[in-house]
Amino acid sequence: MIKNKKIVILFSGEGSNLSYILEALHKKELEVVMALTNNINAKGINIAKSYGVPVEIVNAKDFSSREAFDAEVVKQIEPYAPDLTVLAGFMRILTPVFTENIQAINLHPSLLPRHKGLRAIENSFEDAYDVGGITIHHVTSDLDGGEVIVQREISKENFTLEGYTKEVKKVEKIVLAEAIKKVLKS
Repeated sequence: MIKNKKIVILFSGEGSNLSYILEALHKKELEVVMALTNNINAKGINIAKSYGVPVEIVNAKDFSSREAFDAEVVKQIEPYAPDLTVLAGFMRILTPVFTENIQAINLHPSLLPRHKGLRAIENSFEDAYDVGGITIHHVTSDLDGGEVIVQREISKENFTLEGYTKEVKKVEKIVLAEAIKKVLKS
């Protein structure tokens, strides 16, 4: 059991992974002590608030550099003293200012090391392999290059890109929750 463990979730958009973690794990197996977004219009803001989770908004446009943005994100996270920070659709490339100060994991919608960075689902679907999938990995300064925690394959057979994307989005939440529990137990 991982009771009394605290996590912070970083997100940028819809908050579907945030929502799943809140529903499946929050106040059951762990506590989400804060959510942070870089998008003032992110739909996930209302999701977090509906669970009583404080939300911090750090707009990248307010900073002169990625390092200055990352320093503010670290400053927002540190008072919560989380056991783990979870990047769940947080669409930012993080610098050592973040990666050297915050223990974090990231959800990436491909089987790393294939298809790092943006367009991972599309690139995965279009490659020569029969399967794509999802990777949860430790965050380092190397983009999508940290140690793999969990990977899950998804067959591309009989899928259109739209269908494959929906399947990835459905499965990634489950895999992310598994990875959070695995890291917090270790």
